[in-house]
Amino acid sequence: MGVYKRGKTWYIDYYDQYGKRHREAVGRNKRQAEQALAKRKTEVAEGKFLDKKKQKKIKFKDFANEFIEFHSKPNKKSWKRDVQLVNHLKNFFGEKKLYEITPLDIEKYKKNRIQKVKPATVNREIACLKAIFNKAIQWGKATENPMDKVKLYKENNQIVRYLTEKEMVKLIENSTGYLKPIVIIALNTGMRLNEIINLQWKDIAFEQKIINIIDSKNGEKREIPVNDIVINVLKDWKERREGSFVFTNGGKPITKRSVQSRFKTALKRAGIRNFRFHDLRHTFASHLVMNGTDLKTVQELLGHKTFNMTLRYAHLSPDHKRLAIDNFGRKMQKVVTIWSQSENSLKRENLNA
Repeated sequence: MGVYKRGKTWYIDYYDQYGKRHREAVGRNKRQAEQALAKRKTEVAEGKFLDKKKQKKIKFKDFANEFIEFHSKPNKKSWKRDVQLVNHLKNFFGEKKLYEITPLDIEKYKKNRIQKVKPATVNREIACLKAIFNKAIQWGKATENPMDKVKLYKENNQIVRYLTEKEMVKLIENSTGYLKPIVIIALNTGMRLNEIINLQWKDIAFEQKIINIIDSKNGEKREIPVNDIVINVLKDWKERREGSFVFTNGGKPITKRSVQSRFKTALKRAGIRNFRFHDLRHTFASHLVMNGTDLKTVQELLGHKTFNMTLRYAHLSPDHKRLAIDNFGRKMQKVVTIWSQSENSLKRENLNA
């Protein structure tokens, strides 16, 4: 690599990541040529200098399949969700080459999808698109990410669906078989459905009143403290069941689909609408906050990785600022009292002087 001059023109000479040699005319200034060469070196190091002929051969649908096979499946427990997202993307972008997809194309996709699904769903899909392009750049099959110039839809994360006390009673009353203990556990712990149906007896420390989640959604071990209600439900259930898994049907671990089916029936009987099983987790968190539990503790109990995920419950505690000021006021009253006593003592000393 280097710079050289022919006649009055300066050139740069370098090799890309494929070993191909390039020569470019820059101008009549050596300093300008040196800067251009430095820029090309950086682009080669970052894998941005891509052979256009190779780039044009890559269709989106083909690379999307590679993304699932070599990234999602080996690294993500939720890879099946990625498959669903990618299928929607392939329906729209499938035949396009990677380099042909522009920010305008993505805006057209957003406009098309928002007529059929919620903003949050569109955001998950185009976030997946961004991940696909990031991986394409990392693997040397794309030079830029068109998603860098596209904004996500605004989502209203403050709307949280949770059950009232009366609704909780109705739901439990209308839950039958294994669904009843599952619902009770979800309402008292905020555990996810997958975490509950994958529970094994060895994961439960009855004496310590702790449920151990060995492999959570975030891929981390989590200890969940539980109350006597959960312990008693589990003890009662254990007396009638055999096997290593807590919840079984016909000797086999129950499936998510079977729970969802029974849950739907229970909701209908209880007269509860617009409610999902995952909203039991929101119900647990919402009632904690309304009973005065601080958001940091709620975050730890739910196993949220970021505090922002827990902030959606902040509005359920409208008096938290007033409570904080009142508590601080009681502390400051002691300071004021001590100051007042000291001031009065000083005045008495001055009078007696």
